[in-house]
Amino acid sequence: MAETNRNSTRKRTVQTQIIKVGANEMGKLPPQAQELEDSVLGAIMIEKDAYGSVADLLRPEVFYKDQNRLVYEAIRALASKDLPIDILSVAEKLKNQGTLDQAGGAVYLADLTRRVASTAHLRYHAQIVAQKATARDLIAMAAQIEEKGFDETQDIEELMQEAEAGIFEISQRSQKRDVTQIDPVIEEAFKRMEKASKNDGSISGIPSGFDALDKITSGWQTPDLIIIAARPAMGKTAFVLSMAKNIAVDRKIPVAIFSLEMSNVQLVNRLIMNVCEIEGEKIKTGKMSKEDTKRLNTKINIMKGAPLYMDDTPSLSIFELRSKARKLVREHGIRMIIIDYLQLMNAQGSSFGSREQEVSIISRNLKALAKELDIPIIALSQLNRGVESRQGIEGKTPQLSDLRESGAIEQDADMVCFIHRPEYYHLYSDEKTGKDLRGLAQIIVAKHRNGATDSIWLRFRGKYAKFQNESEGIDDDELAPMPAATGGVSIQSSMNNNIGAVSFGQQMSPDGISATNSMGEDISQPF
Repeated sequence: MAETNRNSTRKRTVQTQIIKVGANEMGKLPPQAQELEDSVLGAIMIEKDAYGSVADLLRPEVFYKDQNRLVYEAIRALASKDLPIDILSVAEKLKNQGTLDQAGGAVYLADLTRRVASTAHLRYHAQIVAQKATARDLIAMAAQIEEKGFDETQDIEELMQEAEAGIFEISQRSQKRDVTQIDPVIEEAFKRMEKASKNDGSISGIPSGFDALDKITSGWQTPDLIIIAARPAMGKTAFVLSMAKNIAVDRKIPVAIFSLEMSNVQLVNRLIMNVCEIEGEKIKTGKMSKEDTKRLNTKINIMKGAPLYMDDTPSLSIFELRSKARKLVREHGIRMIIIDYLQLMNAQGSSFGSREQEVSIISRNLKALAKELDIPIIALSQLNRGVESRQGIEGKTPQLSDLRESGAIEQDADMVCFIHRPEYYHLYSDEKTGKDLRGLAQIIVAKHRNGATDSIWLRFRGKYAKFQNESEGIDDDELAPMPAATGGVSIQSSMNNNIGAVSFGQQMSPDGISATNSMGEDISQPF
């Protein structure tokens, strides 16, 4: 009886071991196509121009066999120096690198060339090899995510972002676009021109609602990445909200705003200030006059039903943005995306060595997203403090080098616009023309990949956080009294000669940033 129990125990033990080991032994082999790997490498060593036809598809990492990986590394090294690629040169290269034996020796190289039946379908075979490698990458990433998923100390939100970032990285690495013959591209260009010709005036893109700006840009174009940059208090958020109102509320064009700095309620309050022309303090306290209340009840209906979609997720990652943007375009037909602002985004899930590299990843992905969705993406950006430390009107005018944290922003952007309010720096008039600069904002198109660069003026109504065309008048009580010219300092602008005299008649803080006008209003507050 005891012997029977021992046998029974032994059987149970063995069975448990079989189940544990069997799960691994019975698991499928990683996706691979070793015969095709051999054939592709053999064809490259036989056919003179074979490498050039598959170089964009293959990396050493896509080869499953270690020997094949070493052989392809030697082939790439020869190609990089424009040297002949054949069985003898590859063998010599491997020998010089000290890896000939690891790669199977000269006999293995000869065997590779004997396995080539035809080079006619070389690119197709290379595509299969690359696809198998992509499948292995996905399996490896999924295994890593699975392992972390069982770890109860792992933050699920971070894990989800890591998973999404991993899939995106693999998809970007494997995504290849074939060369296109010009005829279908010409046809698409004609279709776009025909569509543009049906629009009123010369606006072919999405009109901003600011006439002078639209003359430069012809509207925001697809698939452009537009960066709108300024120092704090210049009115970046007010500018894009005024524009969103012009586009979504007035023209019913679907727009999405991703606000990383303000909540949805704060954004709507800004819009109410803009549309109803009610001061922010009154909206915040609820203490409005009868006239304000009447105007609110009348104009608030203009905003209702507008195709304006808001997301106030803080610390939004570029990968979350991609998912949400795709859904918005698919479900709501979004035609433009606004991001407030770029430096508050992150690229969680990707590996990078510095914040500058992270911003580069974000910038590059925003441009890729604009191309993928075929819509303009407008991202707000901060400028570094170098603007404040520079002297004179030329120094205060923003430059491309002032873009904060990464030169990649300038590189990736199709258009870079700066917002500059001379009044903020106590510049009240143009000494040449006598132009009154109070309440004006200069929009400087500093980079325009597909058009001209220039600058225009808009009217800025600070108490309503509102930008409008310069031709639209404002009440006199919105303007600070012009300071006396006595003792003023005149500085000539180098930007189109349209910013001039500066009179420091008001009090300014030592840092040159915070200021109040003669009415006692703080004109340094951000809008």
